[in-house]
Amino acid sequence: MIAEIRFKNMFSFRDEAILSFEADRSKDMESYHVVELGGDVRLLKVAVIYGANASGKSNIIKVCDFIKSFITYTPLNKAEQIQIVPFLLNKTSSMQLSEYSISFYLKNEEKAVRYVYSVALDRWHVAKESLIYYPSQQPATLFERNTENNVSVIRFGQKIKMSQAVKEEITLKCLHNMSVFAAYMQVNTHIVELEAVLQYLTNQVMPAVVPASSLSRYAEKSIKNESAKDYILRYLQEADFNISNITSKEQETHKGSINYTMYQHKVSSDDGNNDYYEFPELFESDGTIRTFGLAAQVQKILENDAFLAVDDIEFSLHPKLIEHIIERFLKESEQAQLLLTTHYDGLLGEEDLLRKDNVWFTEKNLDGSSVLYPLTNFKGLNRISSLQKAYKFGNFGAVPNL
Repeated sequence: MIAEIRFKNMFSFRDEAILSFEADRSKDMESYHVVELGGDVRLLKVAVIYGANASGKSNIIKVCDFIKSFITYTPLNKAEQIQIVPFLLNKTSSMQLSEYSISFYLKNEEKAVRYVYSVALDRWHVAKESLIYYPSQQPATLFERNTENNVSVIRFGQKIKMSQAVKEEITLKCLHNMSVFAAYMQVNTHIVELEAVLQYLTNQVMPAVVPASSLSRYAEKSIKNESAKDYILRYLQEADFNISNITSKEQETHKGSINYTMYQHKVSSDDGNNDYYEFPELFESDGTIRTFGLAAQVQKILENDAFLAVDDIEFSLHPKLIEHIIERFLKESEQAQLLLTTHYDGLLGEEDLLRKDNVWFTEKNLDGSSVLYPLTNFKGLNRISSLQKAYKFGNFGAVPNL
């Protein structure tokens, strides 16, 4: 599970921003929201970010996606630029390194162990990269990479058992513009400590969902799995869609075969019986298609205890459906996590849905830089009768100045 994401000089965030999934001491709705991993480690399943348009919410989602994609990114050659975007509204920061780190917990012999993966880079090279973990109270280095005299120097910790030849091959394949993990993937070796982290960051940190995402394409693949299909159908039916079945069909054309999805609707006929009608996706509403796609994504993260970031969760969805998605996720999740951005302040009025430490805000400074801060930064929250009204009145910032 993800505990914390830190980033600096990325997109609209000039100064360091910290998004934390660490729960506070509140016992409010603890059984639904909080996962206890042993010791004092208490992590949240959900984080929700509010903010005005262009305040930086979507850029946090982009940060999450960049962290995931750069892990395995293999450039065509050493001259290819890294697709990192620093804060561009400042002559100094635009030439400085972008930095990020992700802190997460993995199970190791029935014990949750904390890992921290950190990177500092610009468009031309990775300046620093490290992976540490905490087998005890003290951290241990798995690898550390620095650029010295325009040469990447990788030092592996004592916990990693590999031959000198493998170390040299990883170093040789690790170009300036790629990660150590990407180089490791090109070497015929298996290092348990690296594999566990690589598997989590590539398979359990899911690609972000944005309004432009073609969710139905992914969902079409999911319904070929019967258990996933059953889950998706129940999800749609509970969300009050009259869909009784979804099938993927194939049709031959002069250009080859094409796949398409058919939605079966159950309706009550005049004689009191049920009639069934099939329609292609073209006839379905945007809300139906988006819910179909989100249901498939949620099913996958629940099955794999994975992490999913969704930008503009309210896109094409009724407010009550948003509440249903979050409520159902909280009930079903064991260690899966959701990061959501939204303008729907109605969630703040649902006192039995979100905790105060679930809520975050973004705001744009006069210099164009974004800041991220939690609701729990504000004092006297327990004396506020309606968080929704307080937010609307601008008590927490993160609203348009109209």
